[in-house]
Amino acid sequence: MRQGILVFTLSGHMKAEDLAELKALFDADYRKIVLDLRDVRLADRDAVKFLRDCEAGGMKLENCPAYVREWMEREKT
Repeated sequence: MRQGILVFTLSGHMKAEDLAELKALFDADYRKIVLDLRDVRLADRDAVKFLRDCEAGGMKLENCPAYVREWMEREKT
């Protein structure tokens, strides 16, 4: 945790079946959340949409892989 900011470091493969648990964690937390995506190697479409929605809701994404960032941009339209 950094000065009242909760940092979640995600790694590996983000897939749809993992998102419900993350959503529950984030909904229960009242502090500012940062997602560190440095070690995310693969993400499916549901995970990319989830990350897009997290960012739109005010979460900060750090170290977002370029392919995920580009995909998030495409999913906005």
